[in-house]
Amino acid sequence: QQFDSVRLATPFIAELAQKTGHTVALAVWGNRGPTIVRIEHAPTAIHVNMRHGTVMSLRGTASGRLFAAFMPQHEVEGALQDEFAYETRMGNHPAAASMKIDSSFRKELAVVRRQGISCTTGGSVPGVSAVSAPVFNETGQIVLGLTAIGPSAVFNAECDGPVAQALGQRATELSRRLGAKDTRGP
Repeated sequence: QQFDSVRLATPFIAELAQKTGHTVALAVWGNRGPTIVRIEHAPTAIHVNMRHGTVMSLRGTASGRLFAAFMPQHEVEGALQDEFAYETRMGNHPAAASMKIDSSFRKELAVVRRQGISCTTGGSVPGVSAVSAPVFNETGQIVLGLTAIGPSAVFNAECDGPVAQALGQRATELSRRLGAKDTRGP
């Protein structure tokens, strides 16, 4: 199922990169959380570099918040604990609350679910903004995140802006092709 959704969505990311002028990626839920599996770099000289296999921060990225909003809570909390352990091993000292879905994060996730899209400005990487839209399968589960990313100075990260609209339209189309009845999630 996941492979089929990636295969189906891959041609769309080149089109979206051209249309938006920004790097566009596909993310799936991997062993440690949202993971980048396909990338189409921006057609312009100004782009933000992303790599295949990068696991996105659940709290600090548009892709992370998107999956955190639509995945089962127990899976998100497991990934948050892994993220906390990794950050600690790397010498960072994340707040203890980052291991759980606290009330602040719960409110952020409710906004993502209500808007049907995740938008960040200067999240994990200062000066970088992103927008991520969900793709659902026939059972209403999120299977992909379509994510556009770019330098904050030239990237419109508004959840009702042109980048978000382009991603949202393609995500809805892909969801329908995968048999989703409700393209806004469970």
